Amino acid sequence: QVQLVESGGGLVQAGGSLRLSCVASGLTFSRNVMGWFRQAPGKERAFVAAITWSATSSYYAESVKGRFTISRDNAKNTVYLQMNSLKPDDTAVYFCAAGDALKTSPSAYNYWGQGTQVTVSS
Repeated sequence: QVQLVESGGGLVQAGGSLRLSCVASGLTFSRNVMGWFRQAPGKERAFVAAITWSATSSYYAESVKGRFTISRDNAKNTVYLQMNSLKPDDTAVYFCAAGDALKTSPSAYNYWGQGTQVTVSS
């Protein structure tokens, strides 16, 4: 059974930082593209960042470029999202996902975590 478990969310002031983690089990982690998505109230789930299995390539949504960094540790079956210079607009539930290709569409990802809440106050 595949499980993705996110952690690291919380409440932070604008300009602050958080690091999200996602631990995977039940799949060959090192063969999966890993992605982060977010969903704000009343909005569709949106792509944030993704990283290839070897970590040689990554891709970011324009809204987070230069502020967020995705990374992975295949030995720990863990993907991270370092979020700096946070803005109130970053407030959302953040989900990690595992897929086969470096794509931005949620439909390209096969497995999802339950999400972790990130709230940025102004």
